[in-house]
Amino acid sequence: MREKKIALKGLLFSEMQHFVKDIGEPKFRAQQLMDWIYKKNAVDFEEMTNLSKTLREKLNKCATINDLQNKNCSVSKIDGTMKFLFALEDHHTIESVIMFHPDRVSAKRVTACISTQVGCAMGCSFCATGKSGLVRNLTSSEIVNQVATLNHVLAASNEGPINNVVIMGMGEPLANYESTLKAIHIFNMKEGFQVGARHITLSTCGLVPQILRLAKEELQIVLAISLHAPNDTLRNQLIPINRKYPLAQLIDACQQYIHDTGRRITFEYSLMSGVNDTSHDAKELAALLKGLLCHVNLIPINPVEDTNYKRATEVHIAKFKEILEEKGIPVSRREEKGADIEAACGQLRRRQMT
Repeated sequence: MREKKIALKGLLFSEMQHFVKDIGEPKFRAQQLMDWIYKKNAVDFEEMTNLSKTLREKLNKCATINDLQNKNCSVSKIDGTMKFLFALEDHHTIESVIMFHPDRVSAKRVTACISTQVGCAMGCSFCATGKSGLVRNLTSSEIVNQVATLNHVLAASNEGPINNVVIMGMGEPLANYESTLKAIHIFNMKEGFQVGARHITLSTCGLVPQILRLAKEELQIVLAISLHAPNDTLRNQLIPINRKYPLAQLIDACQQYIHDTGRRITFEYSLMSGVNDTSHDAKELAALLKGLLCHVNLIPINPVEDTNYKRATEVHIAKFKEILEEKGIPVSRREEKGADIEAACGQLRRRQMT
């Protein structure tokens, strides 16, 4: 049986150093490989012109740096958002998104929204990803390779690179803790993509033990909690994991996270007409979050097939936001991207290849 090749995308710098040592090469080769993979978007060892032919042949036999297989790309006619359907080696698929923010004055922000699992086990009632359940976790290499592949796409059109990463695609990141954390380190490290930690956002539906564990990692990333309800009765219906980790436990964990990290938490709140968008809901939410170092991100719900949820009206959205502001809760409305190609919040899903 042929030995499986090592995926170099997904190795920390220390691991790359061990790799080059194991194949009998000097330590400085690790930096060369990192530069070619993460700075120059190389997808073939033959591109690495400062490596000898003998070394390139050796690398071809034991390692891989291939991009993910791009099976489909959709481009929003509204805002240029790009959604990609990537095929993995086992033929399962994931979706990843590039979002552009040309209105930024200081520097053009290019955001990658990436996945951490094939499917999702959380079963949130308003989200497309969980409709087909969880297939498996992604490896750190598969998580990292989404950004690498998107960077390669951008470079081909003289765009990019990715300078903002949101781990909000398919899956629950904290249910794939080790691989997600490793990918975050690679996004951030100077030998990797050099994405600033404060430009990396991890979104979770509220896995309390993992939130407490993450608080000890000494990361400066943005933690976003998918809240979507101000009380346990409603949240149990929308987000089943709330039955295991109810709001009292979740808020306690958030308080501990803030204490340990000094970082503000973002609470994501998808507004659904007649479900969680009333003035009473807003007041209840303000009471729940009172005293927390936090920010609420209001998200008009995006249409998802097989659900009956409809987005809140503009009147209700404005009133909801106004009440939170009056109660002293920092709040904003999320900039909507890619809804026309099902690339927005809650719309990514595992798809069959044709």
